[in-house]
Amino acid sequence: MELVLECIHKKVGAQTWLYDMDMALHSNAVTVLLGATQAGKTSLMRIMAGLDEPTGGKVRVDGRDVTGMPVRERNVAMVYQQFINYPSLTVADNIASPLKLRGESNIAGRVRELAERLHIDMFLDRLPAELSGGQQQRVALARALAKGAPLMLLDEPLVNLDYKLREELREELSQLFAAGQSTVVYATTEPAEALLLGGYTAVLDEGRLLQYGPTADVFHEPCSLRVARAFSDPPINLVPAVAMSTGLRLQGGLELAPRQPLPIASAPDLTVGLRASALRVHQRPGDVALQGEVELAEISGSDTFVHAATPLGEVVAQLTGVHYFELGSAVTLYFDPSQIYVFASHGALMLAPQRTGGC
Repeated sequence: MELVLECIHKKVGAQTWLYDMDMALHSNAVTVLLGATQAGKTSLMRIMAGLDEPTGGKVRVDGRDVTGMPVRERNVAMVYQQFINYPSLTVADNIASPLKLRGESNIAGRVRELAERLHIDMFLDRLPAELSGGQQQRVALARALAKGAPLMLLDEPLVNLDYKLREELREELSQLFAAGQSTVVYATTEPAEALLLGGYTAVLDEGRLLQYGPTADVFHEPCSLRVARAFSDPPINLVPAVAMSTGLRLQGGLELAPRQPLPIASAPDLTVGLRASALRVHQRPGDVALQGEVELAEISGSDTFVHAATPLGEVVAQLTGVHYFELGSAVTLYFDPSQIYVFASHGALMLAPQRTGGC
């Protein structure tokens, strides 16, 4: 399916929920709608599905204008934050329901195949109420996949699951989407999900489309400070800086020499960004040392997040593995100066780190 949004906008009363935006979704690929709560993800998704009409603009499917066409006349599958299953039907019958409507043959075989892919084949004879929340969400996902719709919309489908289940399902979904034939739109507030799912990412903020493109490109080269903030978890470290003939002077007096010249005359006041993952506690050749004091250290999954007071201000370092720090203890953080982002005073990206490897 080729889905194209042309100058879509949405107003509700005096409030603007979506500002003018154009987007052409890539067929048989995942498009992630990334943004904080109330960024406009659900509003945009409902317009794509035909549940709501835009105030202006057009929705085209394979070149045909379907603006205003109700959802019942479109072939769309949807999965919501709150899983929705038929409570009186078994898991097997829930998954089979769209297959029966299409009159498919070998329904039992197809149901078992989908159930096995989502690891719920042992629950086929149970009712949804007899399953955990994560298992019920898998049933809803299996039913959506069984529908075989050319457009599948998933509105934060993992947000209500516990950490371990989210991690498992993220990996499974990326594999399922890659093997499918549907155009998938997946809404999330979490940058990690966007990176894992790959495909394309549209960054939304307060109803505006800030950037849209291949996920790796948007992550590594955010077009603005707003995009960098939205596509960073933990938040990107931001430091005021001044451009000089020799490079940059950061808040606190630290001086850096960027790997390429900056247009100093046009943008003397800058903001330097450094992702938390770029900070380390082990030094490498060419690193810059940053002395600090530990204000907080928290372990999340397989990473440790260290908040430290430094001459640059408070910074957050994301360290791989489990590390222990005494509160108030001295810590030296290191980073490669080639890993900085530089943003102009109006927020536009001026310099991004050079990419290495396949990502």
